[in-house]
Amino acid sequence: MSGDIVSIHSFRGGTGKSNIAANLAAIAALDGKRVAVMDTDVASPGIHVIFGLGRQKLKYTLNDYLRGECDITDACMDLTSQLGIKQGKLFLIPSSMSATDITRILREGYEVSDLKRGFTDVIKAKNLDYLIIDTHPGLDRETLLSMATADFLFVVARIDEQDLLGTAATLSVARKLKVPDIRIIINKKPSIYEDKAIIAEVEDKFQTKVATIIPLLQLLIEAGSRYVVVLKHPESEFTGCIQNVYSVIKS
Repeated sequence: MSGDIVSIHSFRGGTGKSNIAANLAAIAALDGKRVAVMDTDVASPGIHVIFGLGRQKLKYTLNDYLRGECDITDACMDLTSQLGIKQGKLFLIPSSMSATDITRILREGYEVSDLKRGFTDVIKAKNLDYLIIDTHPGLDRETLLSMATADFLFVVARIDEQDLLGTAATLSVARKLKVPDIRIIINKKPSIYEDKAIIAEVEDKFQTKVATIIPLLQLLIEAGSRYVVVLKHPESEFTGCIQNVYSVIKS
């Protein structure tokens, strides 16, 4: 039985989707699941920094796979013991932060079919319950593929007019692609807004359920994407929000 593909997307950058993807993977692994996170944002990668690999030289990355220089499993790093996870498994397929690699892949491009094959190959090779894809913001070939193959799509947005207009466009595309389960995550919510009012307005406007609302938390500001918050602060409000997201894919 193949694992589910969970796509975490946002129309604009800076919404916190990478942080959500990393922490969702950790929550699933803590629940005993086999999960991998793939950073397909080749233009502005960085989810590996959240996993504490910011200064570590990466032997293989998604870029190497897309250039045909390694197998997808070569770029798949087992972070389970490093993160102190006892039950499940957590893998990471990072993209390269090398300026040379980024400019090369942007200049030369890659075959989207190779990326799609990478999804299925890593799910099979690692016997995954979930493959979580941290996508590139906006709508391009890669994000369309990650949506088209997704079992679950979470669109991350802030209470911001540009974000919400972009979210509307993203949801429209996702529906045309017939994504089975689409939810909205409201992130960095200022305290002046009430959750009930936001949920009512957003669900009415977009005809899409809200998976969770994550407040603008001091804890996340202090963390600064330097570590996986749910592992260090399991009792935090943020962890509860990520549990809400996990309950969607687990049910």
